[in-house]
Amino acid sequence: MANTATIMTRVMDSQSDDFERTQELALRPKTLQEFVGQKRVANQLDLLLSAARNRNSPADHVLLSGPPGLGKTTLAMIIASEMNAPIRITSGPAIQHAGDLASILSSLVEGEILFLDEIHRMSRPAEELLYLAMEDFRVDVIVGKGAGATAIPLELPHFTLVGATTRAGLLPSPLRDRFGFTAQLDFYENAELSVIVKRSASLMGIEIGEEAITELGSRSRGTPRVANRLLRRVRDYAQVHSNGKVGIKEARAALEMYEVDEIGLDRLDLGVLETLVKRFNGGPVGISTLAMAIGEEAETIESLAEPFLVRMGFISRTPRGRIATPAGFEHLGLKAPISSTNQLAFFDTPASDA
Repeated sequence: MANTATIMTRVMDSQSDDFERTQELALRPKTLQEFVGQKRVANQLDLLLSAARNRNSPADHVLLSGPPGLGKTTLAMIIASEMNAPIRITSGPAIQHAGDLASILSSLVEGEILFLDEIHRMSRPAEELLYLAMEDFRVDVIVGKGAGATAIPLELPHFTLVGATTRAGLLPSPLRDRFGFTAQLDFYENAELSVIVKRSASLMGIEIGEEAITELGSRSRGTPRVANRLLRRVRDYAQVHSNGKVGIKEARAALEMYEVDEIGLDRLDLGVLETLVKRFNGGPVGISTLAMAIGEEAETIESLAEPFLVRMGFISRTPRGRIATPAGFEHLGLKAPISSTNQLAFFDTPASDA
């Protein structure tokens, strides 16, 4: 009986996960007209894609750069939809050998969109193979080893590569220069996030008040993915603790339960800020030391917490490490110490993990 119950629980969990994934896909806008925010990038992409359609040719290669959750994957799917082309989705960590990439490229069809997520994490041999594929639409397949090895040129159909990265600085210049258009995605304004919350609530059939929409928009860290996640958790709270309707009272109570403060800082953000302020007296402290003190990976802090904290003006990056600003102290209800400990001296040596 216990085994049967366990199997049933797993089946239900699997169905629940499938439902969540289906719902997530349904929330994604399908066209540039439906896409909320990023007006500058959307207008530039619209021009690029319209010109390609008028020429009846594949669009130029596109690089999408920005923090997680801002819509890079959604824009890649919109590009495929606007070009009426199939899309192949893979990621940089999945391509560890040049042969893996050659296999994917050789199976593409004319005009197909290849979406390469986390392109900065692709292996160096695969990167070098990609240079030739992007520019000349061919790859050289090496057959054999040593002195008897021969290179067989393989012609590729004209395709469009859409690369996404959260760390554009890690891309080598030869790869970055081969993209015809680079889009830098910025954090969203609260008003734009409120529009996204309202649209998602309508698609999910959630009855929600205007005040609750505004509250969720202001606590979403400038990120649509966070806005949709908070909306689902607030919906859960309203279904359990009230009649299912989401008002300002339910929204605030749910956000307090999930440890999201008034401006959207979550547990990780507050952990970084509090550790920097209380344990290191405002810094400077290297990123690896800070990560060790919090119990997180350095890359997690750099990609998830740091961009928003820097944007809010709570921390700064210096050659000697991260420092807390007076605004960061003030947000925690503390007064910044009047000292030179977090100021850079003229001859200071940069920290190795700054």
